[in-house]
Amino acid sequence: MTTTIRTRFAPSPTGFLHLGGTRTSLFSWAFARHHKGVFVLRIEDTDVERSTPEAVEAILQGMSWLGMHADEGPFYQMERTERHREAINELLEKGRAYYCYSTPEEIEEMREKARAAGLKPRYDGTWRPEEGKTLPAIPADRKPVIRFKTPTEGVTSWDDMVKGRISFANEELDDLIIARPDGTPTYNFCVVVDDWDMEITHVIRGDDHVNNTPRQILILEALGATVPQYGHVPMILGPDGEKLSKRHGAVNIMDYEADGYLPEAMLNYLARLGWSHGDDEIFSVEQFVEWFDTKNLSGSPSQWDPKKLNWVNAHYIKQRSSAELADMVAPRIEKLGGNPNAVNLTAVMDLLKDRAETLNALAKDAMLFCGSFSPADPELQAEVLTDEAKALLADFAQRLSVVSDWDTATIAAVIKDTLAANEVKMPKLGIPVRVAVTGQKQTPAVDAVLALIGKETVLERLHAL
Repeated sequence: MTTTIRTRFAPSPTGFLHLGGTRTSLFSWAFARHHKGVFVLRIEDTDVERSTPEAVEAILQGMSWLGMHADEGPFYQMERTERHREAINELLEKGRAYYCYSTPEEIEEMREKARAAGLKPRYDGTWRPEEGKTLPAIPADRKPVIRFKTPTEGVTSWDDMVKGRISFANEELDDLIIARPDGTPTYNFCVVVDDWDMEITHVIRGDDHVNNTPRQILILEALGATVPQYGHVPMILGPDGEKLSKRHGAVNIMDYEADGYLPEAMLNYLARLGWSHGDDEIFSVEQFVEWFDTKNLSGSPSQWDPKKLNWVNAHYIKQRSSAELADMVAPRIEKLGGNPNAVNLTAVMDLLKDRAETLNALAKDAMLFCGSFSPADPELQAEVLTDEAKALLADFAQRLSVVSDWDTATIAAVIKDTLAANEVKMPKLGIPVRVAVTGQKQTPAVDAVLALIGKETVLERLHAL
């Protein structure tokens, strides 16, 4: 019988959805989709002090923006506390867990002693029950933690989907605390029980979890549960080779939406950070799902490259219809103080989209048509709008005033006639026209710009010289 592939994304709602978490969720989502399996979303909110509803909303918003919709969930870990306690009691009954009354100060003293002896700092097993061992008297005023009784011999190994065979000597593993003094189960234990109950078959996550994996495997085995396959993806580094952080720019996935990146570009770029399909750089979501295989996940850290992201985003902007872009850019123009209804915005997008890297850049460039007119500064006017240039512009304005059609082709023909009649090259006319009509020295094709600004406005600005 074929087992249904079940993957999960299990973020902690203590902040926004960061790039590393987004990428691992993307790989988990794609793996489930590729195998026609199930993608589960689980909110691991056991850190009650730091978990917030706002962070949960930010996670859901980020996943929705990228189109990574869960098949099941979101499930909330704190709502399953009773189930976690049941599993802890099961381990206590089996003799695979025990009560530990050591104080934090005593634990620290044990660790200091181990460090002084050149050993790995760890709990010394004072309260660990062993055959023939007499335990200390239970302090009357102290609430215990519950520890998992880790085997002291043997090796815990797994074949990692990304890193290959990984092994840990059990004697190197501490007796993990699985319940706090107030009885609440700890993160590492809750994860194990939830993966078991939700029948997770494959866990793809960051390699900062590698050290948790042998402990989780041992707990699963102690519970008689099926152990999923694990794959640990290396971290994302900043352009400087250091761990990606806020100093490298935005690390919250929704900041990229605000900065004008398209979700399909973000998904494409993130997918290529640590995964590859030959030399393919650009691919659709459908292709990504079809091609995705954990065998093509890299075991080396990936490097964040803002220039590459901009290149990918520019590609997807070109692929979008101008009408779609107009709808996306309109609110961004309004945010800049412009009026997107002042012009045929779809035509503006047609003109600008081949040169834009982000929607915000499109909005900024569109302000040429949607914002209020600001004449060029006096210095630029003095440089460009010489008496010779003004005479040329007057001739150009007169020729424009008599045309019946106002479109790019007609304006281009008038420009050509003006250049021929005055025996000058394009820069002699093009730059003064731009400065006089737009207040800027550089714009897209001048005939297209004038066509969009409109005949009345163009002539009014030329006559104002």
